[in-house]
Amino acid sequence: MDATTGEPDLGMLIGQLGRALQEELFSRLAEQGHPQVRPRHGTVLAVLPASGARATELAQRSGQHKQIVGVIVDELERLGYVRREADPADRRAKLVVPTETGLDEIDKARAILAQIERRHRRQLGDDDYRTFKATLERIARSQRAWQG
Repeated sequence: MDATTGEPDLGMLIGQLGRALQEELFSRLAEQGHPQVRPRHGTVLAVLPASGARATELAQRSGQHKQIVGVIVDELERLGYVRREADPADRRAKLVVPTETGLDEIDKARAILAQIERRHRRQLGDDDYRTFKATLERIARSQRAWQG
């Protein structure tokens, strides 16, 4: 909270938005047949292409440490959302590949998120929503660069 204005600070607003978005997304995913998927799983599933990717690529795409991605991939494999396969480009390496269940979850999550975005676009109007997203992207990019 900003002490001078009493308004929520950027961290609070982004946190509230993120939590509310995750609550809706994962509640709706549970209703659509994926009750075991949790927000941490979205770290991998959101950046996993249908053709698969190495864990190091997933870590880079998600911004998470490789060890954290490894733990999440282990969980997703136990739940039946991904499998590990030999990488055809380098048989020593493994690809993380979505299963049919994983592809179903990814498709449903993308559809739900698109519905959420359309709802916000309707509420704000096209111009304001476009401005909001562009500004949010600039702030995110600026924040990621804080260390130079």
